[in-house]
Amino acid sequence: MNIDQLKQQFPTEASCRDFFEAIMWPEGRICPHCSSKKSYIISCKTARVGLYQCGKCHRQFSVTTKTPMHSTKLCLWKWILAMYCMVNSSKGVSSVIMAKWIGVSQKTAWKICHAIRELMRPSNPEKPLLKNIVELDEKYIGGKPRYQNGITHKPGKATEKQCVFVAVERQGPVCSALIDSDRAAEISPVVNGFVEKSAHLMTDHNKAYLKIGQQFASHSWVNHSEKEYARGDVHNNTAESFNALLERAKMGVFHYLSKKHLQRYIHEIGFRWNHREPVKKKSANGEEKIIMKPLPVMDMIVSVLRRAAGRQIRRSAKGGILIFDQVFA
Repeated sequence: MNIDQLKQQFPTEASCRDFFEAIMWPEGRICPHCSSKKSYIISCKTARVGLYQCGKCHRQFSVTTKTPMHSTKLCLWKWILAMYCMVNSSKGVSSVIMAKWIGVSQKTAWKICHAIRELMRPSNPEKPLLKNIVELDEKYIGGKPRYQNGITHKPGKATEKQCVFVAVERQGPVCSALIDSDRAAEISPVVNGFVEKSAHLMTDHNKAYLKIGQQFASHSWVNHSEKEYARGDVHNNTAESFNALLERAKMGVFHYLSKKHLQRYIHEIGFRWNHREPVKKKSANGEEKIIMKPLPVMDMIVSVLRRAAGRQIRRSAKGGILIFDQVFA
């Protein structure tokens, strides 16, 4: 779907609002304040379109109340367009470019992008344990320290970069988490929370994985230090492919990812990764192979909106964002 086709599907603000309400209230209007299903349309001349009043708590609400779009002054078309840009991109969209595309300031686009990333965050009930063949890997995200005369920075894992742990089911979803280091004590509880005990783990030769693998049905590994990256079907190249997406997003789009916001950027990339499906395709020499094809754009936008209820993002006093009880400057 291109932007012209998207505009044809949502020609008016009323059609955008109807779309939001159909996705977020599939069984009828629900008051976000008290969860009552009894409400009334406020239709006086001074009331804005799409405003309702609860028949139980008598508070007013709209389809964006108590969502990351709470109290938005933007038309809903701009929100749909921003979602379209983010789910349709390969490595993400910076707030500077987003501001140009949807016609808002950079600060507004920055908040919109983080609101959509919050919508992309998976909730615990919808995160099933990974099974079958699961690849594990870790990556340190961060730039090279600036040169300082007379100061030597520690190399490799001794740097202050943020460690990201990744677990990927082959031809399936990805789960990720920020951890303090790649030691077994840090990785083990995360793996137990992501992966079924019946899974077959595939990793590199990190000593932490050798210990963790004993808790699962089977464990195979390759030794990267010996230039061994694949041995038949044994490899963790799928997990490394996801890590490569993180690196390309940092280098080519965002250039800098702070530790405070890093998890949401990873959720954004993970959302696009998880909204793909395996498709069989024949190569030029006639061999059949499986490729991962993204789901239709509208399906991804619907998936984003279905997670909106109960999630809020507001401006903080310092000009940052406030999510639940945490303030990020």
